[in-house]
Order: sequence, then C-alpha cells, then structure tokens
Amino acid sequence: MRLSIIGGLVVLGAALTTVALRASDFTGVYAVVDKVVLEPSDTAPERVQIWGAFALADGKAGSNYGTAERGYLYYTCPSGQETICRTEWADLKSVAGKDTGIGFGERRKATGRIRKAGEKPASPDEYPISRGLVRLSAGHESLPVIARIKAVLHPQ
Repeated sequence: MRLSIIGGLVVLGAALTTVALRASDFTGVYAVVDKVVLEPSDTAPERVQIWGAFALADGKAGSNYGTAERGYLYYTCPSGQETICRTEWADLKSVAGKDTGIGFGERRKATGRIRKAGEKPASPDEYPISRGLVRLSAGHESLPVIARIKAVLHPQ
C-alpha cells in the first residue's frame, strides 16, 4: 500500500513538472517565411531580409507573443558569427514559401522589429543567434501563435 502511494506521488510529480516545463517557451520569433533575400549576394551574405508573417516574444517569462504581423525582418550578422548566420539563413531559405511554422532567436534577447513591406531596408537589426532554427512538426503547427501568423498570411 505504502509503495503504491509513493509511486502515485512520483507519477503526479512528474506530470506536474511536465506541465510546468511546457508553460514557458524560450523562442524569440515565430514565423511563416514567404521568401529570403540575402545581401549583397547568396554566396557571401552579410545581411538578410526575411519576408513573411511573424510574432515576436514579449521578452518576459512565459509564452506571450505580440500581434502577428506581415512584413519583413532585416538583420545583419554579429561580428565573428558569420558561419552560424549563413547556416541559419540557408535553413530559412529552405523553408521559404512552404507555409511551415518555424522559430528562432531567444525570448529574452532582442529580436529586431517587423518592418512594413513598403519600408526601405536600412539599419539592420542584429540577427538573434540562439539555438538555431526550429522547424515545427505537424503536431506543433497547431500552436496558437502559428495559427495567428497563418491567419495574417491567409486571411479569409
């Protein structure tokens, strides 16, 4: 009897821990990418324009994101991180136009700003290097933030 009570408490503790871990999301930017423009060229990029729809983390603990917006993000690579940037930018280019939810950057770091389509690219933000690009699997495509992003891209 005592062993089954202890076992039940262990299972309950594990379940509560799982719920607590899922309550916090470390991703800084969620997006569905339409296209990626590398500047000055695809072979030696120094800057990137990421076009699509985005929701940026509010910068606080938890899983809150701003309003989903259509436009583009404009980044330059932090000095000394060119290899990482080029790898991630190539990954971004590989999902462009595929209506795939992705995430990158980190919640508590600067993520840049969403620029309107008519805004000329100038003064790029620093690309938010963190854990790499996360492609959301079919099960995660139903995240509320991705649904809001897709609604901006595909209004009914």
